[in-house]
Amino acid sequence: MTRGNTGTPWWRRLRCQAAAGQRERPAWRAEMRRFRAARRGGADPAATDHPGPPPTGFSLLPWLLMGMGSFSHLLQGRTPNPWFGGLGLLAFNSLYVYVIFRAFDRAKRESAATRVALALLALLTTGLALGYGGSWLMFFPLLGLATGAVLRGPWLGRTGTLLAVHAGAVSALRDDWANATTMAYGTFISTMVTAAILSLSEAVRELRAAREELARRAVEQERLRFSRDLHDLLGHTLSVVVVKSEAARRLAPRDLAAALAQISDIESVGRQALTEIREAVTGYREGSLATELTRARSALSAASVQPVVRQSGAPLAPQTEALLGWVVREAVTNVVRHSRASRCEITVEGAAERVRLTVTDDGRGTGTGGGAGGTGLKGLTERLAAAGGSLTAGPAPRGGFTVIADLPAGGAEPVSPAATAPGANRPPG
Repeated sequence: MTRGNTGTPWWRRLRCQAAAGQRERPAWRAEMRRFRAARRGGADPAATDHPGPPPTGFSLLPWLLMGMGSFSHLLQGRTPNPWFGGLGLLAFNSLYVYVIFRAFDRAKRESAATRVALALLALLTTGLALGYGGSWLMFFPLLGLATGAVLRGPWLGRTGTLLAVHAGAVSALRDDWANATTMAYGTFISTMVTAAILSLSEAVRELRAAREELARRAVEQERLRFSRDLHDLLGHTLSVVVVKSEAARRLAPRDLAAALAQISDIESVGRQALTEIREAVTGYREGSLATELTRARSALSAASVQPVVRQSGAPLAPQTEALLGWVVREAVTNVVRHSRASRCEITVEGAAERVRLTVTDDGRGTGTGGGAGGTGLKGLTERLAAAGGSLTAGPAPRGGFTVIADLPAGGAEPVSPAATAPGANRPPG
């Protein structure tokens, strides 16, 4: 079992895997530097996902120290037939390393060679435990680690239970029932916990890759949609402008009044196109209140702040949703950056005529880095006042900071794109 299908020794494959891991580490370190720089720059915590180190078999190698007791007995000459014990220890370590390094590749993990190596590891562990007992029984938890790393799916529970019962029975034969119970429990826990942790790690990485792919596709689809909308808006308009410009040029030498009429039509078409483009850009840039609430949950959770979101009432007008969305973004940004809070409550209460948004945290009572009068909150106060609403912000009576936005439920005057643009009133740094 020291050679695979290719005839390459296991230690040479281990060296190749270690070299591959070393080649991956510069990319991982670069990703970590980008992550820390984004967090220091105040980026949205939800958008700066922690990459984490790449998983390899090296994470399970330190557990071989559990066999140091047997190795120590060999060196001290306290083990009968030390040559058999030494060869058994070497074979166990070799098979263990072979199995765990194949466990992090799905194709290799499910191959027949890995299953045969795991079976040989189980037989060898049983033989060493029956032959020597004592500290050699500690190889059963190591066998559980290797089993949990390789086996996934519905057979894991049955295999882990059988392995634990087997370890307890062998321990009872060589030692006593008290130690047998401990060994059975340790073997079962090592099997199940290892499988759970590695399965969860793989699931997280697969979900992260799927999320990045979905985000990339969403951006591509949005670019196509926006380019298609612009083409639909400008294609006909520019064609009309070109035709009327040519007509005005031809009519200008002989009929100035007709040429001026064509120019007037060009002006009218241009104004209409400008209005349509503004509407398209506004729809492209505005986010819904539901989207901002979802982002707020993610940002607060990433900042170790417990989010509590409550929403009631009828659907809101688009203008009202746009303004409340900006209030949620501004308030949550201040909570994440300045409040040092552990809990943040966001409540949206819709009534027949008015809708109220309340954002409350249990932090140190300041909403911005310089107090309650931040530039972002002032800008939002002016925006809500222009829409027939109001914004109040300040320390809460029982501690923390509270932001309350009140707006007409049916929507007030449409909010201009310039007013709702992110650069209009930048949030406080």
